[in-house]
Amino acid sequence: MVKTRLHDVLGLIGWIVLSFAAAAAGGRASIESGAFYQQLLRPGWAPPAWLFGPVWTLLYAMMAVSAWLVWRNRGFSGARAALLLFIAQLVINALWTWIFFVWKQGAWAFAEIVVLWLLIAITIYFFWRVRPLAGMLLLPYLAWVTFAAFLTWSVWHLNPGLL
Repeated sequence: MVKTRLHDVLGLIGWIVLSFAAAAAGGRASIESGAFYQQLLRPGWAPPAWLFGPVWTLLYAMMAVSAWLVWRNRGFSGARAALLLFIAQLVINALWTWIFFVWKQGAWAFAEIVVLWLLIAITIYFFWRVRPLAGMLLLPYLAWVTFAAFLTWSVWHLNPGLL
């Protein structure tokens, strides 16, 4: 297949749409989470609720570019395992918000975020092998999910009656 500039641009748009579709699926679950989040006891190091939106927006954009770099370098068939891992972690990412905020399952949310962390780490490894920059672009995401895992654990344990 002959790659063209249009092909690359459409590919980038596709990865952006896919990444932000996962964001929207998770966001749908958090629409009314503000009141619930405010009533939860949180550790002193928990960020304010308004910070999550901008951070996640930046992370999803970086994730999309990362996947696009891998896809652009090898195509879907040439990087099938790496890109399927990426898609799997997107699904797991979107699911966390439902588990925590809608279903209010603290233990399951923590277990799920540990699985998410592992999927991200494995995706970074696969992406790095194809294009190091693609792996590097996922490092802030892994760092944020690491932080989010500690926050999930803490909030869950501080709120046994609510989660």
